[in-house]
Amino acid sequence: MKPSIRGAIALSVAAMFAVGPAHAADKIKIGFITTLSGPAGIIGKHMKDSVELALQHLGGKVGGLQTEVIFGDDQRKPDVGKQVAEEMLKKDRVDIVAGIIWSNVLLAVAPSVTSAGKIMMSTNAGPHQLAGKECNPLFISSSWQNDQTPEAMGKYMQDQKFNDVYLIAPNYAAGKDMMTGFKRYFKGRIADEVYTKLGQQDYQAELSQLRAKKPKAVFVFLPGGMGIQFVKQYTQAGLRGQIPLYSSYTVDEVTLPALKDAAVGQWETRYWSPDLKNPASQKYVADFRKKFKYTPAYYGSQSYDGIMLIDAAVRATKGNLDAKALMAEMLKADYASTRGKYRYGNNHFPIQNFYLAKAVKGANGVQMQIETTVFSDHRDAYAKDCNM
Repeated sequence: MKPSIRGAIALSVAAMFAVGPAHAADKIKIGFITTLSGPAGIIGKHMKDSVELALQHLGGKVGGLQTEVIFGDDQRKPDVGKQVAEEMLKKDRVDIVAGIIWSNVLLAVAPSVTSAGKIMMSTNAGPHQLAGKECNPLFISSSWQNDQTPEAMGKYMQDQKFNDVYLIAPNYAAGKDMMTGFKRYFKGRIADEVYTKLGQQDYQAELSQLRAKKPKAVFVFLPGGMGIQFVKQYTQAGLRGQIPLYSSYTVDEVTLPALKDAAVGQWETRYWSPDLKNPASQKYVADFRKKFKYTPAYYGSQSYDGIMLIDAAVRATKGNLDAKALMAEMLKADYASTRGKYRYGNNHFPIQNFYLAKAVKGANGVQMQIETTVFSDHRDAYAKDCNM
């Protein structure tokens, strides 16, 4: 495997912990897979930096154990992600695999991990398959199920009585889930539903088609660099002043530094925002800005939460790294999450709040500001199909 695909950092070298029961481990290995190269690497950076901050807050020890985190680059490719995961399991003998931005990558990776008897923790992707009929006792999410955030926007736009809404998303697993979630709560007319190439950068053809349809509003899911290019081109085409643009996972702390004033006034739904007022979130954001000199996105907060959740579980088991024992403790969500208190559903996805946020000018430049709570204690739609 190429050196660019994987790299390891030993975050604690001294095994200084209290003597525990005979089955207690003296070290924990976590494989963390994300996208660290190409245009999507900026999302992976938010995740990797947040893992490193969590470990700093824990003194370099997860659950009090000597800790090694092995980072892997999936290059946004399912086959590469699967290869990285299998090497982590066989060569590095990791105890847990975490991370994953893209749903198609997670769908390739998760079966390899769970069939090996290890925990697969998603800190971003939430495909409906793993929330419903393909739920697994060794899978857990520290983020959300794909449909939930666009469900919140669908609910908001339905309440605002919009009609003739134009939908755009990339043509892959999460794109389909996002649009399904939006339509679950939005019952007005859909002007059109367009799926673009994953990673696409030029949207002139889509914007021409959109203009011809004359919709009353547009809803998009275009994460990372896709969102930067779309919003810039949407603004340059003069459409922002004509047709309101709404989104999920498009205008955020990853894309705002590039979009700047082009994003002002943009509405997004999200489960977490840097302005969320709770002690764990405020400490995370302040320390992240101090350490890395930029503002973290939800990609980072849910990765930070993932490490903190593992830490709480390992402490509760007193160092027992048996997957079933760890999962039982993880499902209690007994830690200080950046999102505040939440709980897990039967399918191991969070039941949590979702907010409507707006891009405004603030002390740190253009930033997202929570305006209202759309859903409280919101469960995903697929839990009923999970037989756990």
